[in-house]
Amino acid sequence: PANEDEAMQTVKVMGGEDWERWIDQLSDAKLLAEGCLTVAYSYVGPEVSQAIYRRGTIGKAKEHLEKTAKVLTEKMANIKGEAYVSVNKGLVTRASAVIPIIPLYLSVLFKVMKEQGSHEGCIEQINRLFWERLYLPTDGSEFAKIPVDEENRIRIDDWEMDPQVQAEVDRIMPLVTQENVGELADLEGYRHDFLATSGFDIAGVDYEADTERFDRI
Repeated sequence: PANEDEAMQTVKVMGGEDWERWIDQLSDAKLLAEGCLTVAYSYVGPEVSQAIYRRGTIGKAKEHLEKTAKVLTEKMANIKGEAYVSVNKGLVTRASAVIPIIPLYLSVLFKVMKEQGSHEGCIEQINRLFWERLYLPTDGSEFAKIPVDEENRIRIDDWEMDPQVQAEVDRIMPLVTQENVGELADLEGYRHDFLATSGFDIAGVDYEADTERFDRI
């Protein structure tokens, strides 16, 4: 387990300090528009990930992030600004790829959600965040009130956490072995997403083509 200093370092890197400093700087420079919104992304996930994402050092950082959202909303009250944490769906990142159990969970999750027609990539998810959460239209000129959970967090992970999805993931996870993982999990989809984070495995790109040296640009 991490010691107190390591926990503090995690909060320093992954908590809300940088977010608050950015908003403070913009506010001091009078660059924040009236009614502005600022959103930080976070993750909660299922029970299998709670030891890391909520009860571990990363969880402390996420708690700090959520507290920062409340602090920022209070600071921006004079311009009717609001700060939110958006709890997003699990996605492949360089960080999540090295967290124990998460790559397997995501591979199974992707397969289940693709079969059920609810899988989203990064762009699709954030598009839904804007259209169905942040700027939900009404019959009038105002946008609808942003829907939040009891912790005042926006939940765009609702499709991932759908009971039907999670029940199927829970059924499959214990069945996965080295021999059948390619059948029970979406390894190809996970592999593509992982490579794509570094610009590889992108359709239409000729990776054998000659390129100019970028260090001269």
